[in-house]
Amino acid sequence: MNKKILVTGANGQMGSELKVLAFQYAQFEWVFADRSVLDLSDLASISKVLDGIQPHIIINCAAYTAVDRAETETELADVLNHQAVAVLAQWAQSNGGQLVHVSTDYVFDGNSSVALTEEAPTGPINVYGQTKLAGEQACLYENPEVIVIRTSWVYSRFGNNFVKTMSRLMQERDSLNVVNDQIGSPTYAADLAQAIMTIITHPHWQGGIYHFSNEGEISWYEFALAIREIGGFDCVVSGIPSSDYPTPARRPHYSLLDKSKITTTFGVVVPGYRESLERCMK
Repeated sequence: MNKKILVTGANGQMGSELKVLAFQYAQFEWVFADRSVLDLSDLASISKVLDGIQPHIIINCAAYTAVDRAETETELADVLNHQAVAVLAQWAQSNGGQLVHVSTDYVFDGNSSVALTEEAPTGPINVYGQTKLAGEQACLYENPEVIVIRTSWVYSRFGNNFVKTMSRLMQERDSLNVVNDQIGSPTYAADLAQAIMTIITHPHWQGGIYHFSNEGEISWYEFALAIREIGGFDCVVSGIPSSDYPTPARRPHYSLLDKSKITTTFGVVVPGYRESLERCMK
């Protein structure tokens, strides 16, 4: 019998990239669940739906990701990013299943100056980060075998993201301002999807928290410059401080993730951000 993988948030960036990848992993039976199949905001229904599907592995790509809106939609963000994740972990624990849960660099306060390991102290500075941290803690409390993967600055050819927005704006406008004092590394969702499959097909499952993003330490401004260069756009791009671009939710100033644990534990390959950006844009 083929193991069954359930992917939540099937129409998001991660879910869409896993759909592309699924053809290479025909040894699994795949179920892609969007909100119409599995509504994580309806906590009472989650276990019933999972009972019907009976997945061996759940990859939870569903999340409340509207960072600024989360400051006011606190309750919904907490249900999706925290309470629903606890239910998924409980179900996996009770039914002998496994759970891979995608989390975020926003669990950190952004005050570091060195790449953040999985043991670095957390301290989210916005509601989104607080709910995602609560989700990590809840699922590992319910089920220590859960694999939590923190990632950052995710983009893809699917969905809405920085790369697509910049590419569009650079064709529409003569000039753009982009913040230059938030440092981290982008993540091509296709690379993260591949990392997840490397973990799932690895002979040894090892629960816990892992970090994954592409290699490189850059600002959003430098990321925008790379997009301009690869896309061949003429737009003038200027760097500005975050203070010139206030948002409802504060962003961490530094959230570069240290990827050594995921590479040594599972042999995950971490491409450089530039080569991945070129692959995505081409």
